[in-house]
Amino acid sequence: MDNLVHNQDLRQHNSFGFAASAENFVRVETLEQLQAAVAQAGDNGWPVLVLGGGSNLVLRERIPGLVIQMAIGGRRAEPVGDDEVRVTLGAGEIWHQSLDWMLDQGYFGLENLALIPGTVGAAPMQNIGAYGVELEQGFDSLRALDIHTGELRVFSREDCCFGYRDSRFKSIEPGRYIIIDVTFRLSLQPRPLLRYQALVDELQARGIADPQPRDVFRVVCDIRRAKLPDPADIGNAGSFFKNPLVSRAHYDELAQQFPRLVAYPAGEGYKLAAGWLIEQCGWKGRAQGAVGVYERQALVLVNLGAGTATELMLLAGEIVQSVVERFGVELEMEPRLYPA
Repeated sequence: MDNLVHNQDLRQHNSFGFAASAENFVRVETLEQLQAAVAQAGDNGWPVLVLGGGSNLVLRERIPGLVIQMAIGGRRAEPVGDDEVRVTLGAGEIWHQSLDWMLDQGYFGLENLALIPGTVGAAPMQNIGAYGVELEQGFDSLRALDIHTGELRVFSREDCCFGYRDSRFKSIEPGRYIIIDVTFRLSLQPRPLLRYQALVDELQARGIADPQPRDVFRVVCDIRRAKLPDPADIGNAGSFFKNPLVSRAHYDELAQQFPRLVAYPAGEGYKLAAGWLIEQCGWKGRAQGAVGVYERQALVLVNLGAGTATELMLLAGEIVQSVVERFGVELEMEPRLYPA
């Protein structure tokens, strides 16, 4: 590959801004370039890491093998009957910009996911979700390259095995498939999904009695900007821990002990607010060396300037342990640690 770079600095390729170096690095803008990169990695026995926006990763100081920066673009749409449309986006497209574009075209259903950082290809891996909507609700299919066989495969929603901030590509067969493009099935009719109370409250506070999808998009952006730090200013990966699921019995026990417990029904149990649990353990706004917990949102861990993945994981481990000791609940991190 002519564009292969050795010892590439990845500081600008991960939203924590950690100093990390890729043994080998290549940017791919076409399927053919991706296939060539994967073939070379196979010939050399290199492990492969695919980077989008680097917004859901905790990178260690040295990344072995080959890092592929996904930059395959493209946007196209085809109508499905009178009320729906299939929209296909290249995996390298920026998620928020693509969502803005879809709204401009009159394609609705995912506006609650505004301002989530990263690329389109990373979105189904994490099954991104926010303000009452998860990506799988508007998902149709995706194409991916199997790095074991070199074959292209189309995955349906069922094939992706979506779960809470999870998918086949994250936990069942991590690292096997590289997503090339993603297709969504969206509505041509503006029907905002208003299931999240904080979103409803903010729309009402602004006097928006009949909110349209663009209203939802703007309000979500404003809420996120108020709560979460911009990675350009403070290194972070957004929410660091998943909201834990507990049984009804465990919830009842906690609710008796902690009357202000923040939780909401989820399936046969309850989902607890991880940020609230962390804050109750006294972590909000605390620094530990060059890393810390964001002062406005305890769910966000931050790089205060010269932090490392090692420091961050030590901090995360202490937070997890303190929540276990106080609430009997074990938090699970959302970002992927690489190498694990």
